[in-house]
Amino acid sequence: MVDTQNPIIEFKDAAVKRSHRVIWSHGNFSIPRGSVTAIVGTNGTGKTTMLAVELGILPLSQGTVRILDKPAGKANARIGYVPQNYTSAGESNITVFDFVMLGISANRWGFIPTTRRERDAVRHTLEFVQLTEQAQLRLNELSGGQRQRAAIAQALVNNPELLILDEPLANLDVASQNSVIELLARLNKEFGMTIQMVAHDLNVLLPVLTGAVYLLDGHPHYADMDNVLDSDLLTHLYGTKVEVITTPQGDMFVTHNSLIEPTTRIEHDTHSVDEAAHWHTPSSVSSIHSSSSVSLTDTNRVQNEESEGHHDF
Repeated sequence: MVDTQNPIIEFKDAAVKRSHRVIWSHGNFSIPRGSVTAIVGTNGTGKTTMLAVELGILPLSQGTVRILDKPAGKANARIGYVPQNYTSAGESNITVFDFVMLGISANRWGFIPTTRRERDAVRHTLEFVQLTEQAQLRLNELSGGQRQRAAIAQALVNNPELLILDEPLANLDVASQNSVIELLARLNKEFGMTIQMVAHDLNVLLPVLTGAVYLLDGHPHYADMDNVLDSDLLTHLYGTKVEVITTPQGDMFVTHNSLIEPTTRIEHDTHSVDEAAHWHTPSSVSSIHSSSSVSLTDTNRVQNEESEGHHDF
């Protein structure tokens, strides 16, 4: 349940620079506990930079950021983090079990035997992410979706209060995307975990999102999804025409761009927004476990066609 009175992330007049260039500034918002939030914006607006600030990796040029009631970087032991470039581990010969164990033991020097409690925590986490049968496989034997779930398991094994992911659906097929989204939905609904992720395509995440941080005109803003799903706002945000169709599922569609279409395409769907919305009734759209959306929201994709205890997972 979202707790609006108890924020887990707080930005106050926050700004960040790189090489004397302001990436974003005047960040004033808070994100509630129990929420599932996407960080959205066009390329180069500072989405991953925001994660680096929250983790204390990149200092602010002004203002403050507090995470879990502490200055950024001081509560990282209570945060699970899945970086965008984890996939390089896919070339590793390490087993899935040992890879997840690194979430517990990676900060140790030398060879230190693991405890039974730690091994049990890994087994429970692998069961939760549905990788028990792959525990002794090498990472390079897994599919992309399975490697992503292994990376999430590594982030979860220390029982974090906040899970941060950088583009967790990138380079995954539709089935793998849905399996990751279902996993995130379970974490939030069953354990109340707060989740924040960088995302390009809002459509596939709409069933689980409660809000979004959007980087617009050099400033980060936060709003709940009812306010984010606005045609004018998203058109301004992405720099391309975005039409929001209000349906029971909250589906979002991007209008076609005739300037980039093949000259052989002479017919377009001329149905009105109301007609399209009528087709997306609850009886005609499946649940999160099997649903998918083919609409795109990222501008580039449009143009290129872009602690001790553990949860008993």
